[in-house]
Amino acid sequence: MLSNVVWEDVWVATWETVYMTIASSVATFVLGLALGLVLYLTAKGGAWESRLTYVVIGTVVNVFRSIPFIILIILLIPFTRMIVGSMFGASAALPALIIGAAPFYARMVELALREVDRGVVEAAQSMGASHAHIVWKVLIPEALPALISGITVTTVALVGYTAMAGTIGAGGLGTLAFQQGFQRTNTEVMLVATVVILLIVFLFQWLGDSLTRKIDKR
Repeated sequence: MLSNVVWEDVWVATWETVYMTIASSVATFVLGLALGLVLYLTAKGGAWESRLTYVVIGTVVNVFRSIPFIILIILLIPFTRMIVGSMFGASAALPALIIGAAPFYARMVELALREVDRGVVEAAQSMGASHAHIVWKVLIPEALPALISGITVTTVALVGYTAMAGTIGAGGLGTLAFQQGFQRTNTEVMLVATVVILLIVFLFQWLGDSLTRKIDKR
């Protein structure tokens, strides 16, 4: 049986994991949406068509989403220390989590926008709608179910990323499982941490699926 002290550690670690996941998901949604919009608008046939811009941003997105997360954390240690002041703790994990997830979500955003019915966009253009109006009043509302579904998938992946970040001292359930579970050969702690992580994943997945179904008008 786990002691009261260990259970307190579990609650603290759970809060840290939820904090890292929510904070990084919100930032990933904003940054990924911005990158995805730029990719969509600068692609061939887009409102801001620019092959150079599309290739440059697309290459950056592909590079960062291809780097294994554990390696990305290590590569970003100097950057993390510069903006956070430390490489340890929940907040120190946020730069790597956001930089690792935003490019992944940006591609989802681009695909979601491409699947919007061209007829709806052309109808808005024929009525004299500006590019900004088309983006905010047509494209994003029409793609919203897919955008929410995409951020749900990304958030679930971020829960796993937080566990990996925990192995180098980022806090959360990953640190708890590694330091008090693996290093001390305490299988109970590892089991509890794993179950709590699964519960967090199921919760975020359920919330995302419920919101998607509510918004989807099809």
